[in-house]
Amino acid sequence: MKLPDRAFLERLADAAKAETLPRFRRGIDVVNKDAGGFDPVTEGDRAAEAAIRRVIEAEFPDHGILGEEHENFGTDRECVWVIDPIDGTRAFISGLPVWGTLIGFRRNGHAVMGIAEQPFTGERYVADGSHAWYSGPDGKRQIRTRDCTSLEHAILFTTSPHLFSEGTENRRYKSVESRVRLFRYGVDCYAYMMLAAGHVDLVIENGLKPYDVGALIPLIEQAGGVITTWDGGAPDGGGSILAAATPALHAEAMALLTAG
Repeated sequence: MKLPDRAFLERLADAAKAETLPRFRRGIDVVNKDAGGFDPVTEGDRAAEAAIRRVIEAEFPDHGILGEEHENFGTDRECVWVIDPIDGTRAFISGLPVWGTLIGFRRNGHAVMGIAEQPFTGERYVADGSHAWYSGPDGKRQIRTRDCTSLEHAILFTTSPHLFSEGTENRRYKSVESRVRLFRYGVDCYAYMMLAAGHVDLVIENGLKPYDVGALIPLIEQAGGVITTWDGGAPDGGGSILAAATPALHAEAMALLTAG
């Protein structure tokens, strides 16, 4: 069976970048997908995903596609692409360069390759099936997570503490936050890129969809980290996610997230 390689992942990222970057910081129109709240989507989201799909369908017509902005098909096939054209749309419309394009490749239900890109800063993070790689303004190199094994030395990122529901969920998150050396908010998928590159040690989030993590699972794993749901399950379906630089750090954080 013909399978994608790193060069093909880069082709997909190039196709998306051609649609997202010209629209960034250009005052584009925003549509709210959630009548009861605010779930924004832009022309850039839809155009980038359509561009990614065209390249996939031309090269791998027998593969399925699961994406945020267009209709899914073939999601029960052996090979499935998982696409989030702009993860962090709120950052995108606010002019903050912490959004990213996420493209993951699943085989037999688990993400095995992926690419995460921040086009404005020119950074790409690629999981090629065995290793994780970075390319950007300061060169190209293989990346590894940091050797952090305890919460007291860890740097933690989450999108927002306000996303954790009041009660048990919020208490469990706070139990981890209160023990780390440093915590920061508001960087969306860029947090996982920083974890894979060895700059931070923990990412804790909730309410994620499969396309929010499809590209990030292989990136974290192939950089040497651990990514699961809060209860240690497979993260491919999304949900409440815990990503850590080392198995020891993951175990310490998960013990608090599942306590009581």
